[in-house]
Amino acid sequence: MTYDLYIGDRTFSSWSLRGWLMLEKFGLPYRAHMVGLYSGTMAEDLAPVAPATLVPVLRTPEGTVVGETMAMAETLAERHPDAGLWPEDAAARATARWLCAAMAAGFGALRGACPMQLQHVNQGFQPSEGVLADLVRIETLWQHAQKMRTEDGPWLFGRYTLADAFYAPVTARIVGYALPVSDSARAYCETTIADPAFKAWRAEGLKKTYHPFPYDMGLETEPWPEA
Repeated sequence: MTYDLYIGDRTFSSWSLRGWLMLEKFGLPYRAHMVGLYSGTMAEDLAPVAPATLVPVLRTPEGTVVGETMAMAETLAERHPDAGLWPEDAAARATARWLCAAMAAGFGALRGACPMQLQHVNQGFQPSEGVLADLVRIETLWQHAQKMRTEDGPWLFGRYTLADAFYAPVTARIVGYALPVSDSARAYCETTIADPAFKAWRAEGLKKTYHPFPYDMGLETEPWPEA
């Protein structure tokens, strides 16, 4: 029973990273299919999973096509109730769903000003008031999640859950643009980028080079931190 997952360029596709982590981190079998976001082949590459037009896209072993990461998350959790995708505690589970929905629907200023890129750290980026407000809200939600946890561990709810998959690209943005956050938030970001699955995703993405580099901010850069 193997899923088909259609993803975009790993260095830049934040939504694809979320979808991939849902399968990779919970040991669910899948085949990854690359979609050319920058090569002009996107429509052709997504033809097998019509009517989807965006990545990531999941196709179940039975052939059902599921787009949008929230729908993918709930579908996988429903199909694999013993995989632990959501927290076991009911209150923590409801909170985790809230955090994921907030991520899928919000933080437009952060996402617009700081496109995910996993190649280097931009130095001297000046966040707008909107970006700063998004960071404050994200930290508030992370702190609330930690108060709701019933298990020990370094992740939002103690052990790794879908909430951590959803916020992985946020941590990459915080790191990649050297954004101002608290020490506790920085520690969570460092936990995420040091995770073996995240490192494997990034390493695979770096095998491909881009000329010109998408999302060049015209800033000085430093190497991506190596855990």
